[in-house]
Amino acid sequence: MEEKISNAIKAAIEAAPERKFVESVDISFTIKDVDLKNPTNRIKEEIRLPSGRGRELKIAMFAAGEAATKAKAAGIAVFSPQDIEDFGGKKGQAKKVANQYDFFLSEVPHMGLIGRYLGVVLGPRGKMPRPVPPTLDPAVLAAGLSSTVVVKSGDRMTFHASFGTVKQSHEELLANAMEVYTRVTNKLERGIGNIRSMFIKTSMGPSQRIEVIN
Repeated sequence: MEEKISNAIKAAIEAAPERKFVESVDISFTIKDVDLKNPTNRIKEEIRLPSGRGRELKIAMFAAGEAATKAKAAGIAVFSPQDIEDFGGKKGQAKKVANQYDFFLSEVPHMGLIGRYLGVVLGPRGKMPRPVPPTLDPAVLAAGLSSTVVVKSGDRMTFHASFGTVKQSHEELLANAMEVYTRVTNKLERGIGNIRSMFIKTSMGPSQRIEVIN
């Protein structure tokens, strides 16, 4: 399978038209014979990519006081508790912020407030904040998230995830793709036997099918 994925990555990048922005490279799965109505069968994996995401992620934190100071020092955008309540009355602005950042962090005491005012916006996007204990420097958590991708199926048989960008080397992209592939197949009862099809493509390029033999 590694050779097939390697060939698909090469083909996807070769077929991608020249763009004025850096395209991501995505892998998609369509699974079969899995009852996704049962939440326990759904795939939701946070995967640390060995070669990183290939781009700088945007991370924000809901914090005040010392935690806010530490977050700002680490280059993390900071929103105050008052901002949380303000977002509750400005759904348009809340959605814009939700789409602007890849991950959110929060001091533990603010989690209830976030659930009340922002849960309806962040929840469906899979972006509810990760709680940061008082003893943990948010910079440490942010550093880990910078190379993390979330792969989730929800209740849909077809799902995808970005595993890098066209600016990364072939070796880096292959290592990332294999990590995602391995994690997904390990979550399936019959492994590759539960995969109907797989594709690799750049953001705007044509899909490259990976032959799956069951």
